Amino acid sequence: MIIEVKVPSPGESITEVQLASWLVADGDQVEKDDEVAEIDSDKATLTISAEESGKISLKASEGDNLEVGSVIASINTEEEGVRKEKAAPAKEEKTPAKEAAPAPKEELPGKEEKPAKEGILHLSPLARKLLQESGSTEQEFTDFFKKFRAGKKDVEFFIAERSKGSSGAAPAMELDWGGTRDTDRQKLSTLRLKLSERLVSVKNETAMLTTFNEVNMTPIVEIRKQYKEAFKEKFGVSLGFMSFFTKAVTIGLKHFPKLNSQIDGNEMLMHNYADIGIAVSAPKGLMVPVIRNAEQLSLAEIETRIKELATKARDGKLSLDEMTGGTFTITNGGVFGSMLSTPIINPPQSAILGMHNIVERPVAVKGKVEIHPVMYLAVSYDHRIIDGSESVGFLVKVKEMLEDPTKMLLGGEHPVKSLLQL
Repeated sequence: MIIEVKVPSPGESITEVQLASWLVADGDQVEKDDEVAEIDSDKATLTISAEESGKISLKASEGDNLEVGSVIASINTEEEGVRKEKAAPAKEEKTPAKEAAPAPKEELPGKEEKPAKEGILHLSPLARKLLQESGSTEQEFTDFFKKFRAGKKDVEFFIAERSKGSSGAAPAMELDWGGTRDTDRQKLSTLRLKLSERLVSVKNETAMLTTFNEVNMTPIVEIRKQYKEAFKEKFGVSLGFMSFFTKAVTIGLKHFPKLNSQIDGNEMLMHNYADIGIAVSAPKGLMVPVIRNAEQLSLAEIETRIKELATKARDGKLSLDEMTGGTFTITNGGVFGSMLSTPIINPPQSAILGMHNIVERPVAVKGKVEIHPVMYLAVSYDHRIIDGSESVGFLVKVKEMLEDPTKMLLGGEHPVKSLLQL
């Protein structure tokens, strides 16, 4: 019996997708519910699974643009295809190494700096600083990537880099690009094309302006330093900066609701809730998963939700529902070292907050110059419905909440502990 594998509908308004990659080869044996292909829509990357077991025959190529409902493969349930061997040899190769040097393996979990000294990780100073500020260890960073499946491009990159290293040349630094005049041409993904259209339309169709302010991050840095271990022990997630910013934004939106609205024809649609989109840089491009009703969540719940969504984004597992319906967006260019930027509004929203890197700067405190960790903030907004006074007032409110986090909570004998639920 021949079973056709068709392109499913990712959403009501989507009629075309792009075949991102095949997860099987032509003639392979696939089992029922095995993932056989990944497709890119204009909103997310989705997988297609086999409906029955049998030999698969591929009828489309990677990079093809396909209409929803078109046949991309067929499965012959009466024939058996080529079965892939399990990756047992790789485990066998690692066994002698473990037997030869068991002591370092046993000591590794107890020392955070061990991976870097042994050469397991090659982190830049900025990357190591970010890990330390987040309360994470290099071992946790290494273990995080073990959960992800390596793809075709990952293996090709590994083979290419390994061949460079075996040639005898020092791979640490390359002073030139190779001295050729070659060019490469790559087809833009459906996601990237749609993103381009949306960004250009925002610039052309909105009266976008940006206002700036700075935040003294000392209070939050001190809170994280004092409570991060207890917080992680109780909730199983690290206490990051994003939860503080998300909570401060929801309070700011309550005081200045126009930043939580959007234009709908000749009307302004006001939202009585805060669905906060968190911009995440994923392998397929920029993703903006949404935290629903963030105004009702605690810091621990926000951190847990951010961790779940970020993991899904980087693994290409976000659903359409998790990426639609946001009322306000936060983007953090600081993780890449950005000092200042003018973030672009995520339509149909009317405003977006941009976070940046934290740098020690001289600050005037009670008539004296002191050195404090400072972050520059930027809010881009649609001036058609948001006045300058409202955007500035919103940013000042966010600054106020961040510089005195206890204001995020009313009452309590120990306001900081109550805020963290400790």
